[in-house]
Amino acid sequence: MEIITLLLSIPFFFFALLLISAFRRRNKSSPPSPTSLPLLGHLHLLKKPLHQSLASLSARHGPILYLRFGSRPVLLVSSASAAESCFSKNDAVFANRPRFLAGKHLGYNYSTLVWASYGHHWRNLRRVTVMEILSASRLHSISHLIFQEIAAMVKAVAAAARSGSFVELRPRLFELNFNLMMKLVAGKRLNQMEEFRQIVRETFEVSGASNLGDFIPFLRLFDYKGLEKKLIRLQRRRNSFLQELIDERRREIESWRNSSSAFDGEEGRDREEIGRKCLIDNLLSLQKTSQEQYSDEIIKGIVAVLLSAGTDTSALTTEWALALLLRNPTALSKTRAELDLHIGNNRLINETDLPNLPYLRCVIKEALRLHPIAPLIPAHESSEDCTVEGFQVPKGVMLLVNAWAIHRDPSLWVEPEEFRPERWEGQEENGEVSRKQGKVLFFGMGRRGCPGEGLALRVVGLALGALVQCFEWGSDEVGGAAVDLTEGSGLSMPMATPLRAFCKKRDAMDRTAFAC
Repeated sequence: MEIITLLLSIPFFFFALLLISAFRRRNKSSPPSPTSLPLLGHLHLLKKPLHQSLASLSARHGPILYLRFGSRPVLLVSSASAAESCFSKNDAVFANRPRFLAGKHLGYNYSTLVWASYGHHWRNLRRVTVMEILSASRLHSISHLIFQEIAAMVKAVAAAARSGSFVELRPRLFELNFNLMMKLVAGKRLNQMEEFRQIVRETFEVSGASNLGDFIPFLRLFDYKGLEKKLIRLQRRRNSFLQELIDERRREIESWRNSSSAFDGEEGRDREEIGRKCLIDNLLSLQKTSQEQYSDEIIKGIVAVLLSAGTDTSALTTEWALALLLRNPTALSKTRAELDLHIGNNRLINETDLPNLPYLRCVIKEALRLHPIAPLIPAHESSEDCTVEGFQVPKGVMLLVNAWAIHRDPSLWVEPEEFRPERWEGQEENGEVSRKQGKVLFFGMGRRGCPGEGLALRVVGLALGALVQCFEWGSDEVGGAAVDLTEGSGLSMPMATPLRAFCKKRDAMDRTAFAC
C-alpha cells in the first residue's frame, strides 16, 4: 500500500516542482514561457523542420522565449536585437557549447573546434584553422586551386548535358567542394568521395538538438532509438578515414625526406619548404614540438571540422541559389547579363571577376537570407547569469537563435517571403551594415561565428557564376513551378527534393571556356 501511495505521489511532486519553477521564473523577470508538460517540458510542441516549428512558437508567444527541452532550460531568440545582445554584450557569456552526445563521440570528447568549451584550447584551434586555411593571404594563395575545381565541375556538367538533359546538381557541387577541401587539407584529391559524402550526410543528420537523450537523461540508459550505437559506428568510420589520411601523409613526408637526404644546406631547406603545402603537413610539423597540443586525435578533429563544414554547406548554398534563380527567370537573366557584360564568352569566371559582379553577390545574399544553411545557429550555452533585452538568463541555459525566423521578420524586411536580390543593392560589401544591425546571420555572429565565410563566398560565387555563365537552365521542359523549394530536415537544411534541372551548353560560350 505504501508503494502505491508513493507511486501516486510522484506526478504531484513533479507538478509542485513545475509550479515552484514557474513562480521563481516570474519573480526573476524571465522571458515568457508557453505551457509545458512534466518531464517533457516543451518537447511535445516541436515538429520537423525544427526551425519552422520554433518560428511558429515565437510568432504566437514572442521573439524571446524561455523553454524546457526535457530537463534542459532553453532560451529561444527570434529577434534581431536580442541576437545582437547575445553575440555582442553577452558574447563571452554564450561562448560555450552544450554537452550533447554527438559532441562526445563525433567531437572527440568535446575537443574539436565545434564542440570545445571556450578557453585556451578552443582559441588555439581557431587560430591554427584560420592561419593555415582561412586567412585572407591563404585564400589568395589558393585561388588557382579554386579555379581548377570550378573548371573541373563545368566540364563534368557539360559532359552530363552534352545532348541537353536533366542534371542533378548536388553530387557535382559536393564533388567540387570535397576535392577543393581535400587539396587544402591533404594536398591531393582522393577516390573515397562518395564514402565521405555519406559520412558528412549522416553527421549533419545526427548532430544538433535532435537527440531526446540529450534532454531526458534517463533515456540514455536505454540508448533511445539506438542513437548512441549509430554515433559510435559513424565515428568509427570517420576516425578510420581520417587516421588513414594522416598516416598516408606521414608516410609520404618521410619518403620525401629520405629521397631528399642527399641535399644539404639551403637547397635542402628549400625542398623541405616546398614539401609543406597542406594543412596536415603543417600540423604534423607542429606535433613534433607539442605532442599533446597536436596529437593525432586533435589533428583528426581539425580535419573533420574543415571537411564537414567546408563541403556540404557550400554545395547546398549553391544549389539553393540556382533553384531560386530557376524560379525567378528575371533574376536569372539579370545575373547572366552581368556575367556577359563583365566577362564575355571566351573565358571562364575567375576570382578577380567577383568584385565586378554586384548582382551575383546580391543573389547569393538573398539565397542565404531565405534559406540559411544553418537555420538555427549551433547551440550555445551560458557560462554565467546575464541579461538579454531586460530578461534574466541564468547560468547553464542553452541558447538557440533562429536565423531563419530573423531573416523573414516582416519588421525588418519588405515582403520577406519573396526572392528579391535587388534589396541588397547599394549595401556595404559583404552585408556588413546589416550584420552589425543583427539582421543577417549567414555565418553566425560573435567569437564563435563561422571563420570560413571568406572561402565559402568565393567558392559559391564562382560556382554559381560558372553555372549561369556556361549553361542554359530551366527551358520549356522544366517550368519554374516544377522547382520544389520545400526545406528538408537536418542541421544544414538541404532542399527536400534535390535540384534536378534541364541543362545545355550555351551556344554563345566559346569552346575555350570549357577547356580550362
